[in-house]
Parts: sequence; structure tokens; C-alpha cells
Amino acid sequence: MLYILSGQDDFSLSEVLEEIKRGMGDQALLAANTTVLEGQQVTPDQLKAVCETVPFLSERRLVIVKGLLGRFEPKSKSSGQKRLTPVTDRQNEYKLLAAYLNQIPDSTILVLIDGRLSSGNPLFRALSAKAEVKTFPLLRDTQLRRWIQRRVVEEGGSISPAAIDLLVKLVGSNLWVMKSEINKLVLFTSGRRIEEDDVRRIVSYAQEANVFAMVDAILEFKAGIAELSLHQLLEAGAPSAYLLVMLLRQVEMIVRAKELSNRGDPEVEIQNKLGLTSEFILRKTLEQASRYSMPRLKEVYDKLLATDLSIKTGRYDGELALNILIAELCQQRKIQE
Repeated sequence: MLYILSGQDDFSLSEVLEEIKRGMGDQALLAANTTVLEGQQVTPDQLKAVCETVPFLSERRLVIVKGLLGRFEPKSKSSGQKRLTPVTDRQNEYKLLAAYLNQIPDSTILVLIDGRLSSGNPLFRALSAKAEVKTFPLLRDTQLRRWIQRRVVEEGGSISPAAIDLLVKLVGSNLWVMKSEINKLVLFTSGRRIEEDDVRRIVSYAQEANVFAMVDAILEFKAGIAELSLHQLLEAGAPSAYLLVMLLRQVEMIVRAKELSNRGDPEVEIQNKLGLTSEFILRKTLEQASRYSMPRLKEVYDKLLATDLSIKTGRYDGELALNILIAELCQQRKIQE
């Protein structure tokens, strides 16, 4: 039996993989009959040897190969003549793999796991007719809201539509994080319905909204608002080291988003290149990228790096260093004037 599981939603993909494992019977015996291979390096001969190994005290063995199909994703044509030989080798290799994988023994359950695949992938095309194919795109909008509702009920809780909307806004499509946040919310509310205020209080991503506000205030020379945001975050228990990392990360993302946007990349590509699953974080980052100049962003980033160094060398403790950072950055306009 051959399965192809692909897509960016690796949480749902992993759940289906667990279902396949449970369907194979005794889990203790399954552990002894499971082999996991890295598809980027495995050769046709290695794969054949593993798939034809006789199961130990069981009717089936499980072989999981990660990234094999991705190895044959169509490459950009901009790389020129130098890549002609490797491409030819890759074509021959996929044909060997396809010929064998279409006739694996009945005793082997083979699962190919990959990220997003294109329709032009030759190995995928060669295998898809014989395989059981399941794709897992990131959940968005209505599908994501339904998933949250169902997950909360499964955990024994209930949730308001407004709280669902806020979770979607703050966490986005990362179901691993969403599952963790839902578990925390169900425990926190202890039988009553989850409301917006619970999400704001419990969900760790809510702190990022305050980090955005602090970044805005710093970039706009608003010392009072920046200091207030800092103190609120510290009082809520956010460590100073965490806040500095968040500030650095956000300024880096604004710079990258600005570069990609200036280049004319569409929002979907920018989101993928920044590795963002939260629509809220994407929108906020693009908004900030459009409002601030590159010189101002570079100035803030350089100061953040200097602050990080001052903390690591013991010159200042974290909280004092952040206060000095905000004071210095928000005084720049006065000095320039």
C-alpha cells in the first residue's frame, strides 16, 4: 500500500499518519517494523532493500520517507546550462523510483511525506494513480474557524464566535500552536464558555500585539507610548530577553517585507517567504513596512543589536537596557531638530 501525504499543514498530516499507524495493529510490534528514511539522500537500491525486508512477527511493515517527492520538484530555468546534467540524472532517478514504487510488496505500507507539491512534479504524477493521496493545505477562514470550534468541543469546552475570531487573528493557521492555546484556554475557563477576554489574557500570541504597538511607538519617536507598552509587557510577566528578541525579529521582518513588497512580490509569496501563518502578523508587518523608511528601520535595528550586546556583556540588566534603548531612539527626532 502506498500513501502520499503532502502539504503545509503538518499537524493534520501527522494526525493522518497516526491513524495509519493505529490501523496496523499491535503498536509494540509496529515499532520494530518501522523505518524512517530521508528522501533527499535515499537511493533506489536503499529504498528497495528496506521495502523488501520481511516484517518481524507481523504481517506488515511501515516505511516512511520524508522529502522524496520534493527532491523532484521542477527547478527554476534561470540557473542556465550548468544544470543540464544534474537534471538528466534526476530524471533517470525518478523513473527508477517510479518503476519500483509502483510494485512494492503487499507486506509493506509505504508513506511518502512532503510539503507543498506542484502539479509538474514527475514522481508525484507517476505515483498518484496507484497511491492514496491526501493533501493538507493550511486551514484558513471558515475551515479554520470550524476546526477551532470542533477542537474546543473535543477538549470538553465551549467558545464564543468572537473568541474564535480573535484566535484566528492572533494565532492563524499554525495548528500545533492553536492546539496548545486551546488546551490552555479550556483549562483556564474550567467549564464556562471561552470569551474574547480569556483569549487576550491567556494566548501567548496576544503579547505580540503589544510588541507591535511598542515597535510602532519606537519608530514614531513616541517615548511615552513605547515606555508604557514596555512596562505593561514586563508586568504581564514577559522576560526582558524575550521582548528584545521579539523586537529584533519584528524589525527584521519589516525590513524583509519592505524589500519583497518593493520588488513587487504578491502578499501570498511574502507570507510564505517570511514563514508567517498568522494573518494578523502578516497584515501588521506589511502595514509597518509601508509606513517606515529603510534608514529609520536600520537605525532601530542597529540600536537593538547594541542593546543585546550590552545585556550579554553584563553592562546593563535587561529591563534597564530596554528603557535606555527606548529613551535613546525616541530622542533622535529632538536631536535632529
